[in-house]
Amino acid sequence: MKISVIIPCLNAADTIGETLDALVGQVWPTEWEVIIADNGSTDALGSVVEPFKTRIPSLKVVDASAKRGAAYARNLAVSAASGEHLLFCDADDVPGSGWAPALAGSLRDHDFVAARFEFERLNPPSIAAARGGTQVDALQTCRFLPFPYAGAGSLGISKRLHVGIGGFDESIRIGEDTDYCMRIQLAGETLVFVPDALLHYRLRGTQSQMYRQGFRYAENAVYLYKKYGERSSWELWRWRAHGRSLGTLLGKALELIRTPEGKAILAWRLGVHTGAFVGALRFGTPPVMAE
Repeated sequence: MKISVIIPCLNAADTIGETLDALVGQVWPTEWEVIIADNGSTDALGSVVEPFKTRIPSLKVVDASAKRGAAYARNLAVSAASGEHLLFCDADDVPGSGWAPALAGSLRDHDFVAARFEFERLNPPSIAAARGGTQVDALQTCRFLPFPYAGAGSLGISKRLHVGIGGFDESIRIGEDTDYCMRIQLAGETLVFVPDALLHYRLRGTQSQMYRQGFRYAENAVYLYKKYGERSSWELWRWRAHGRSLGTLLGKALELIRTPEGKAILAWRLGVHTGAFVGALRFGTPPVMAE
């Protein structure tokens, strides 16, 4: 059994060193390699990665600049991987000390697994308090999706299964991991949560970044609702519920902006509401909240 660690990367020179350090520090139960897919970085990524080639002899960097997007970068890296099993890791997250043995052990019995998130180590307290809690005790769920799911950077999978379902959908710029989880489970596989595989997860660190991410997540959630959710007509009640929820949020705005945590919550939720509205217009279906 050989493991290929897949890291999509775009301008992650500030964080990928910590990620690679954590991989070097793992107790690997099997042969392993690292494939970094550079999605068109313009920062000092190369100079940060180069010293690790002596510490990770099987480290490879592949040019994934032909098409923007993490889905394309991951798929390209997989095509260069020689392992029978894949561990996906994002370039700004940090695997905990037991991450590799826990996921590798689980992959001996299952074809599709996911790690557990931890938010305190890499994020300011206000950001962690506002956004932390996802995928900490269990897989993520959404009321309109048929199966649970996990973030792409926490997934482990057999290469055979990844190739068999066609990899990540490269037409989806954000939320491609949720779609990936849905397609694999619709094919009859089960996603197994591995709580001993701890991943320190880095959230967006500014209010503007949180707003943009919330917007993009929510817009894509509407797409996923249209693709996988059960619905009828335009479901006007969802429009009314969206309006009431936005009104409640705006009514609390003056209270929220008094604290750093409140500002983070407000930025994220405003992004989510705006993204859901734009997604509804774009995809011709009601606004839905993925949270």
